[in-house]
Formats: sequence, C-alpha cells, structure tokens
Amino acid sequence: MAGHSQFKNIMYRKGAQDKKRAKIFTKLIRELTTAARSGLPDPAANPRLRAAVIAARAANMPKDTVDRAIKRGAGGADGDHFEEMRYEGYGPGGVAVIVESLTDNRNRTASEVRAAFTKAGGNLGETNSVSFMFDRVGQITYPAATASNEAMFEAAVEAGADDVESGSEEHIVICAADSLNPVRDALEQKFGAPAAARVVWKPKTLTPVDGETAEALFKMLETLEDSDDVQNVFANFEVSDDVMAQLSA
Repeated sequence: MAGHSQFKNIMYRKGAQDKKRAKIFTKLIRELTTAARSGLPDPAANPRLRAAVIAARAANMPKDTVDRAIKRGAGGADGDHFEEMRYEGYGPGGVAVIVESLTDNRNRTASEVRAAFTKAGGNLGETNSVSFMFDRVGQITYPAATASNEAMFEAAVEAGADDVESGSEEHIVICAADSLNPVRDALEQKFGAPAAARVVWKPKTLTPVDGETAEALFKMLETLEDSDDVQNVFANFEVSDDVMAQLSA
C-alpha cells in the first residue's frame, strides 16, 4: 500500500480512530449539512448527500444525528454555511499534499493549514501547485471479505470501472469521477452498500520517504486531520515495509 491510505492504517492501529470519533462526527455533520444544502435533502436524488450518508454509516453515526444534520442543511439554518476550500503544497521530503476543507472562517483555516506545513518544514503553495500530480477519480471501497479478487474485478469492469486494487483488508474500485454514481449503484446491487464511495485525488507517481522523513510527514498529516475544518488530506508518498513496521510499533 502507498499514499494516504497507508498513513490512515498506521494511525488506526495506534488507536487514533476511537480517540477521534468526535472529530470524525464533526466533519461528517459538516459534509451532510453542506450536501443537503447544495441539492435535494433526499440521498436517492443527491449523489453527494448519498456519499455522505454512506460515510456516516461506516463511522457508526446514529441515524438521528444524520437526520438532524440533513434537516439543518435543508432548512438553511443560520450558522451552518461552510465554504469549500482546497490547499496545496509540499510536505517533508518533497511529498505533494492536497488538503480539502469545509470552513466558516477561511482566514482561520488558511492560518492553521499554513502553520502545519511550516512547522513540518514544508511549504504551502498556490492552488493547482501540486494537483497536476494527481488524478481526480471516483473511489469505491468494499471489505476484502465481500468477494474474491476476481469476482470484484469482473463486477467492477462490468459496472464501468477502470481498475480494482485488492489487498488483504479491502477492495478499492477506481473509476472516472463522473462515473462514480452509476458504478457505485451497479456494485451496490451486487454486493450491497460499500464501505465508502467518494471522489478522491489519486497520485500519479509516488515519492519515497525514509524513517525520519516519514515520521515528520505523518505528524503533519495528523495535525491537518485534527482540524475540524479539514475534511480530507491526500499525499503522494511511499513508505517501505520496514519503515511501516517501525512507525506502527
């Protein structure tokens, strides 16, 4: 494995997922509210909202919490207006990083993101300064136990996907960004609801990082994800199995 998903696995094995449940819920509520505000409050008729509901379900968010967030967005309540912002730059080791946020104060968010980059010895750049190193694609995730690698690949190709990356823990189906909804719907009919379905920034190439650099990079990524304003972080790094083992210990 490589890239941001690798960082996530390290953090989860250290127990950070449980510790950050409240923060995860805060981010999901923002996305649910914004998605409901940007379209119809019905997940079946609003692809972005449907993706947010899937993410909330995967995080075990209570149904009434999901419903309240959707109603708040649909009702246009004051104080729930979040602006979508994207930040780009280079972290330790020259790793390209993209940060997506939903914020009600762009100055505060920009300051927090810039501070995280600077403290780690990185540099926050202008918009589009590193996005050319990534592809914008749809990504649909299923647990590895859902189907065999071959069965998942065949179903994904038939649904219109471009590729499947299968590992010991999950199947990651890759498709064109504008094909995410029909591919997800086709796979859902065959395998049930996915663990996640969203549009992501997928690195075109990976930048190898060593032990000290990897540790500094992961600290920066964790600092960024600790911000309530930050929704997603993507990076194009690659770490060896030996370094992974050391950092996961």
